Amino acid sequence: MTAETDIIVGVDIGGTFTDFALLKRATGELYIGKRLTTPDDPARAFLEGIDELCTRAGVAIPSVSRISHATTLVTNAIIERKGCKTGLLTTAGFRDVLLMGRESRYDHYDFRFERPAPIVPGSLTREITERTAWNGEVMEALDEASVLRAMRELAGQNVVSLAVCLLHSYRNADHEKAIRDLIEREFPHIDCTISSEVAPEIREYERTSTTVLNAYVRPGVKQYLASLDAKLAERGFDKHVHVMLSNGGISSTAIAQKIPIQLIESGPAAGALAAARYADLLGIERALAFDMGGTTAKLCCIENGQPMRANQFETARAQRFRRGSGLPLLIPVIELIEIGAGGGSIAHIDALGFLKVGPQSAGAQPGPAAYARGGTQPTVTDADVVLGYIDPARFLGGDMLLDHHAAEQAIQRHVATPLEKSVVDAAWGIFMVVNEAMVAAGKRYVAERALDIRGFTLITFGGAAPIHAWYVARILGIRTTVFPLGAGATSAVGLCIAAPVIDLSNSYIGALDTLDWTRVNSLLKDMDTRAVDMLKAAGAPPAEIVLERSVDVRYSGQGYEIEVPITGLDLTAADATAVIRQFTQRFEAAYTRQYGRTMAMAAIEAITWRVRASGRNVPLDLKTQALSGDPTGSARNNRRVYFGPQHGHLECPVYDRYALGAGAHGEGPALMEERETTVVVGPGGKWKIDAYHNLLVDY
Repeated sequence: MTAETDIIVGVDIGGTFTDFALLKRATGELYIGKRLTTPDDPARAFLEGIDELCTRAGVAIPSVSRISHATTLVTNAIIERKGCKTGLLTTAGFRDVLLMGRESRYDHYDFRFERPAPIVPGSLTREITERTAWNGEVMEALDEASVLRAMRELAGQNVVSLAVCLLHSYRNADHEKAIRDLIEREFPHIDCTISSEVAPEIREYERTSTTVLNAYVRPGVKQYLASLDAKLAERGFDKHVHVMLSNGGISSTAIAQKIPIQLIESGPAAGALAAARYADLLGIERALAFDMGGTTAKLCCIENGQPMRANQFETARAQRFRRGSGLPLLIPVIELIEIGAGGGSIAHIDALGFLKVGPQSAGAQPGPAAYARGGTQPTVTDADVVLGYIDPARFLGGDMLLDHHAAEQAIQRHVATPLEKSVVDAAWGIFMVVNEAMVAAGKRYVAERALDIRGFTLITFGGAAPIHAWYVARILGIRTTVFPLGAGATSAVGLCIAAPVIDLSNSYIGALDTLDWTRVNSLLKDMDTRAVDMLKAAGAPPAEIVLERSVDVRYSGQGYEIEVPITGLDLTAADATAVIRQFTQRFEAAYTRQYGRTMAMAAIEAITWRVRASGRNVPLDLKTQALSGDPTGSARNNRRVYFGPQHGHLECPVYDRYALGAGAHGEGPALMEERETTVVVGPGGKWKIDAYHNLLVDY
């Protein structure tokens, strides 16, 4: 342990709540906080929450060694179309790439299906004279006069940011770099993003989309992070904030300001990362991370202590949770499935008279009816209050009182009366509908990966997930659920323990027997060097940096590829035949694992080469947590709670989660109240507190 990582703070700004965690590594003490997000100024909740948390922990802000941050700023800017005015420069003949997109439909049977409108319209797109071939050879030199003409026109339309995406620049970036230098010299007030620095990979539509979206949000992110650093400096914090990337690693603000599109899934990534660390700590081979907050629910598969990852992502979907209806991004992400099932998800009766929940959310403002902040629509949180799972007097530790009567009225008016049901039955219907939505998503998500969900452990966190997990786990056939200490803010804990990570990629396409292996090695070595330099700049000690290599590979003629690890494979060997043989073996093993077969007669193509550099994780050991732990597990009080038609209302013991010491155990029904959430143990469940202060529940 070093002084630089002694006291760490994590802050995750979500759509409804902002979560906080403070970890004292010397003692293992963990302090958790949660407060409503302030959509008009997200930094306000950020700063107020840090002030309160540090006061509670007895820590002065200047003594904090690291603040790690996850934010919805990038996501919101894209979804709400509140980024800056952005222009696009493309190779002549390619101005309509964003408008054309992909020819495939995401819904073959809907002739009125919507596509998201391009971020940059045709009126702000300009073609320039240049051309590079697929192999990187210059077919037509860059005409700087055409660039200056285009830029004068765009500047006259008050463009603030510019995306430059030229044909085949992943093979030869000279023209893009020359344009960037020209713009910095002649138009210094215009921010410039070039595709070869953001997504140097094949597929023109996806690469252009990624570059444009990065340019669209970059000025806003720069301003936000600079303002945040300044406001923290006023409180005596003299370091830069670290930022969580979508790949599950933290990074410096310098990198975040250069490629801010990598922040788009930072909050969900932090939660999945924390779940993976708990799985590794407990020796769980396969786990399903279940994160349900105020707006959405997220699921992530974890194998051998690692969350599943992907190298593509989709945002701003026309149909929010329909794959294929959004804007594609070529960025490394922790692979998640997201559904519109959060505490703020609104319940309504559709045109056919069926009860539906979500995807619309009440958010933080006006919020559920129970918040008494102007919301009148019934939400999942309102149902949880009516059923007795949430104590209105102890929400957020009693700092925010809920209105039980308002929750009942909203459910009565919008659900119970139309369905001719009692308020309790209507609330149970809302509870069941949202649970079934998560069950269906979980089954589909795991089945698509050819895995048997019955062999998984559920790791549950977020403000709402601990309330719903007991039902979700039973229907999925999962026998054990883990609720980490501070489950209501586990994503913030993930920010505290995350390691710095950098992912780099570059497309160099060729069949294995025709590849220039000297070029391959030069490409990988260059990415190794750049990744290490970036991590060192982010503060990672060089001795702790680990490099991993992989490559996207496919059979010739296939449209898409799979990622194959090649760490440790000697690509510099003099015998190219031996290299190809080992390479083929790795690819066929990965292909068989995913598809159950290989194609022995087909040629194999390498497409995109990847390097991941990672620093050392912050150890997570809460065994020394300073709790007033009671191994006898005495209940604080009792409350009547509704557990469905089979059980009706039951007298349910209510425990103070922070007063339960290692070894405490009991049977359901039971409620474990934390300041930020409530864990529900249903009838027949058995619970215990382990040595790491996790709550384990078996059904």
